[in-house]
Amino acid sequence: MPLKKIIKPLILASLCASSSYTLAQTKVIYNANGYTPLYKGEVKQFSTLVIKNGKVVKLGSETLKDSYPDAKLIDAHGNTLLPGLIDAHGHVIGLGDNLSQLDVRGATSVDEVTNKLKVFADNKQGWIIGRGWNQELWADTRFPTAKDLDKVVSDRPVVLSRVDSHAIWANSKALELAGITAQTKAPEGGEIIKDEFDNPTGIFVDKAESLITQHMPAPSKQDISDSLDAAGKHLLSLGITSTHDAGIDKATWEVYKERSELGNLPVRIVAMLSGASPDLNTMLKAGRYQDANSFMSIRSVKVYADGALGSRGAALIEDYADRTGHHGLMLETQEKLEALFTQSFKRGFSAHTHAIGDKANKVVLDAYEKVFKKTGGILLRNRIEHAQIVTLEDIPRFKKLKIIPSMQPVHATSDMHMAEQRLTEKQLSGAYAWQSFLQQGSIIAAGSDYPVELANPFYGLYSAITRMDHNQLPKNGWRASEVLSREDALRAFTLGGAYAAHQEFKIGSLEQGKWADFILIDKDYFKIPVDEIYETNVLQTWIAGIKRYEKEKNIIDK
Repeated sequence: MPLKKIIKPLILASLCASSSYTLAQTKVIYNANGYTPLYKGEVKQFSTLVIKNGKVVKLGSETLKDSYPDAKLIDAHGNTLLPGLIDAHGHVIGLGDNLSQLDVRGATSVDEVTNKLKVFADNKQGWIIGRGWNQELWADTRFPTAKDLDKVVSDRPVVLSRVDSHAIWANSKALELAGITAQTKAPEGGEIIKDEFDNPTGIFVDKAESLITQHMPAPSKQDISDSLDAAGKHLLSLGITSTHDAGIDKATWEVYKERSELGNLPVRIVAMLSGASPDLNTMLKAGRYQDANSFMSIRSVKVYADGALGSRGAALIEDYADRTGHHGLMLETQEKLEALFTQSFKRGFSAHTHAIGDKANKVVLDAYEKVFKKTGGILLRNRIEHAQIVTLEDIPRFKKLKIIPSMQPVHATSDMHMAEQRLTEKQLSGAYAWQSFLQQGSIIAAGSDYPVELANPFYGLYSAITRMDHNQLPKNGWRASEVLSREDALRAFTLGGAYAAHQEFKIGSLEQGKWADFILIDKDYFKIPVDEIYETNVLQTWIAGIKRYEKEKNIIDK
């Protein structure tokens, strides 16, 4: 059934005509404190930006505006202007869903979670879905149980995803509806946490999640479209003009293409097909997709190799420091990874593989290397998503195999205390190694992994530059040799993401001929004290020379 077209044809035609006029009009943004990284490497400063047909015409000094007497002049009032920020790894529909579901992020105890659940459940029918719990924030860091949820809601199924989405916590009603018993076996690549009597406790890790989630009601295409709009609105308010969506199913793929054809996507999206989707081959056969205005690009596949560190699902070569005999979970064998890569490459799609643990990174690199020799595909700008724990021997292989490390700086500052418990010093030697990757010539594509982390890119920039939490701890930064400079961090959140999407000549910097995607912010990113970076507020967000978001009216330009 086609997506309900909220915008009626007559209104859509009117909007298109208005947008065409707005794009064609020359605009001059002046009195700006402008910075942009350049493709060749340096950072350029400017005060005036000239835009026509949605693209950058020229950058220059204040006198430049005098050369365009018929242009619309827009006073930036001295505010700092940066290129639109690119989040190279997020989950768009997950973010949109999260904005309307139960959010327990930051809860410091089971009781805090269940208190929030009780309030939420009073106004909700049917399945109760939520996200954000993290047992590492609790005094008792053990996994919770179904019985904890049953005390509050026992008549309806409750399913709460861990903050990293690599484990779920379900109540007894959900287990009953899914037919889960003591005899239920976890699928390969998954784990059912059980008690001393071998009964399932309500926690399902990685591929075992599907034992529950397959019974949850599927969202309609209208639900997906609504979540897209909610996520887009949020991302624009944070200065994100383009985002990479790490793993979409067939329904989302259809919605994205329909919305792209309608011309009403809220932000630019680079979507990766889910390698776990039963419809992967159907989507691959349809071929790569790119619209005329670079709002939607689909040319890659997202593959999962292992789980996450917080749920001890990240696959390690040696034991977890805090769980003897446990090495985490490989979600796919090397042979299956090779098959997925080959399937993708033959259709001209790159493969972007989630790998967090050092074993997973090694196996993925081995799989890429083997397939490159047999099938080719080395020039497709393949990526390893996260690349969090990598052996010192494997870091150079990223460069050799032209693998892009797609990394999320805020993971380091969120994980640092947990990582010290989970991992030995040897395992940490190549952990969150941004500077090591940069020094060898790798291009880092930075993101947040929202809604696992908050989407605010200024949190990520701050983490990249300091490796400290918002209390400026630990002093001088955690494993501080891996910090990035302000210039390199900004490049990772702009041109790095653009390069990883084959878009470095279209977006990522404000250079002649590129789309005029930019933001105005209330602080000078390059000059403020470092501890103020995460407090930066976005005043305006522009895509293709059109203002898409404004924080407050009448501050700058109406």
